[in-house]
Amino acid sequence: MKPENTKNPPDRPKDRNTDIISPSAHTNKQLLLQLFGNSFDLMFREINCGEIQYTAAFLDGMCDRLFLSQSVIRPLSQPLDCKKEDAIDVLYDILYEGIERAMVSTMSEVIQHLIAGSLVFFADECTTCVCFNAPIFARRAVTEPTTEQQEKGSHEGFTDFFKDNVTLLRRRLRTEQLHIEKQTLGSLSNTLVCICYLADRTDEKLLHEVRSNLSETDLDIILGAGSLRPFLDSRKEAFFSSVGTTERPDTLAAKLTEGRIGIIVDGVPFALFIPQLLIDHFHSPDDYLTKPYYAFLLRCLRIAAFFCSTILPGLFVAVCTYHPEILPTDIMFDIAVAISQTPFPLGAEALIIIFIYEIVREAGLRMPKAVGHAVSIVGALVIGDAAVTAGLIAAPMLIVVALTAISSAALSGIHAPMAALRFLFILAGSTLGLFGIAVLATAVSIGICGMQPYTIPFSSGISPYKRGAMRDLLVLKKRHKTSDLQMKDLHF
Repeated sequence: MKPENTKNPPDRPKDRNTDIISPSAHTNKQLLLQLFGNSFDLMFREINCGEIQYTAAFLDGMCDRLFLSQSVIRPLSQPLDCKKEDAIDVLYDILYEGIERAMVSTMSEVIQHLIAGSLVFFADECTTCVCFNAPIFARRAVTEPTTEQQEKGSHEGFTDFFKDNVTLLRRRLRTEQLHIEKQTLGSLSNTLVCICYLADRTDEKLLHEVRSNLSETDLDIILGAGSLRPFLDSRKEAFFSSVGTTERPDTLAAKLTEGRIGIIVDGVPFALFIPQLLIDHFHSPDDYLTKPYYAFLLRCLRIAAFFCSTILPGLFVAVCTYHPEILPTDIMFDIAVAISQTPFPLGAEALIIIFIYEIVREAGLRMPKAVGHAVSIVGALVIGDAAVTAGLIAAPMLIVVALTAISSAALSGIHAPMAALRFLFILAGSTLGLFGIAVLATAVSIGICGMQPYTIPFSSGISPYKRGAMRDLLVLKKRHKTSDLQMKDLHF
């Protein structure tokens, strides 16, 4: 299902008279030169086959010239016994079936095939042309994922080329039920987008809504999955996203078996899956490679890390500012002495340190790898120790923030919502104390339970309660023939 674009790209024929293929190969050559602005990489080659003369056009560096020379041009070294008006049909038929080819009749299609790395053949007295697809691009090999490390599972990660990614997925789901639909989005970039799903497990309403959302992406250029995410996210104003990302083919295969839909974008080394639920952030593929009791412990630790990363700084500020009697006497006096030696209120201290931590984290991500670790060490040791020694920051607050930062690293996939909630909880705790923490936590819980991406509760597995969905929430059970969590069973 190809989206309709109301705009005409500037490099394509806009007039019907110029969009047709001329029966003169020379006229077609001049038109292509005009459309491409005499670009140096647009090349032509004349091939004589007896009385038949072909004009081949291609973009230098976009197609595999060696393969085409051996598989396409070499068979044309023998004269062809046919009429001139049948030259294109004969060329289409004489070559063996292993070459991907297409017969086109408009100049717009010719441009699309040229950009995709095809060799296009024109012939006099023929108003059609044949395109042989043999693209060659510099692409990255299959390597280990950088953000989703796994101890015992597969170390293969998605690449930048969508065909490689589809192959990696096919290797793990060897069934005819795996359907992959291809769309072209972006009027200028013409980016290939693949919709992946298991036909016997995916809900038709979910699939129809995803197709509809993709068809509404009226963008000029799509260079990454981030351009599609706003169109696929059900609630753009929510803290948590209903569109997940993964670098791992095995993770995407597991999501598809649950009835979800995967999106593979050409040029992007990760895939999107829809919908993403809250419990997905606390699960890992390594959980199924360990004993159930240890997997239960790991999942409990991730949930604890989530609460520690979001609520702990605000809770510490609220208790020390409004409710110090909750703390043991010795700890209360030590904290009070440390806080009294700093010039800022406790809430301001927390905001300043969290703000500095976010700057250091962002610098470590954006800087070259050789320098990024050094920046993190300088920020953590030098700045932190100097701030405590100078009396600008209290040592207990620095410990709390360090614990918060370590906890957030355990759930890197939801760092953005955790960072935003962390600031909100600090503000709530510094102004209203534990009452503010409780009110904000209640509001966040209501917001999570109220999210229904694609009519599926975001908190499925926790609320509403369903026995089948709860099976794999914390405790691992024996895997059944079909996946325990099915999207089509979670609709309201």
